[in-house]
Amino acid sequence: MPRLLIAEDDADLGPAMKRALELDGYVVDLFARGDDVLVAVGVGSYDVILLDIGLPHMTGLEVLRALRARRDETPVIVITAFDRTPHRVAGLDAGADDYVVKPVDLEELAARIRSQLRRRERRHDDSLSVGRVTLDFAGHVASMDGEEVLLTAKEFRVLALLMRRSRRFVSKTDLEGELYDQDQWVESNTIEVAISSLRRKFGRDFIRTARGLGYMVGGLEA
Repeated sequence: MPRLLIAEDDADLGPAMKRALELDGYVVDLFARGDDVLVAVGVGSYDVILLDIGLPHMTGLEVLRALRARRDETPVIVITAFDRTPHRVAGLDAGADDYVVKPVDLEELAARIRSQLRRRERRHDDSLSVGRVTLDFAGHVASMDGEEVLLTAKEFRVLALLMRRSRRFVSKTDLEGELYDQDQWVESNTIEVAISSLRRKFGRDFIRTARGLGYMVGGLEA
């Protein structure tokens, strides 16, 4: 189920957008401050961000620039009351993927969200990047800073699942399930061995571990 983040400080519009999108089947988090958006994105993963430009404490453009500086490629739809060309250009130059002008037509907004989800899915079909690491699914190749890194089939599948769920912890059980698709039996230490090898190849800090939660890539340092 796709997860959306709405950053909107209008006391009427924000909740209305949240309710409408939840009725469409999305999981939606709503924030009214720009700095809160960065905190939320730092600890969670979203499929699309709906970002108002005129946020308090940190403007939408400042939030967007900060996200792109982190190499966060989450699709962002900018929402603003300003319809002049310089404002649209500023949003797109800061890294926005789309632009919606207030008053917001909820049906149009939903269509634009679906478009971004389709584009993101197509990108993920071919390749996926988290920080300095990229997986090319078509060629079954991993690279770091543009340099190929040789992986075993098991390592590639484990890393692919972690990167698809970047910024979220993935349990050992889920990772084992990824291997059961092709292996009839997985040894009890298979995941630990794969994680240890991936850390040697990509750096120990690339994969984080939390007892009881599992493993995660794509933290704030990525």
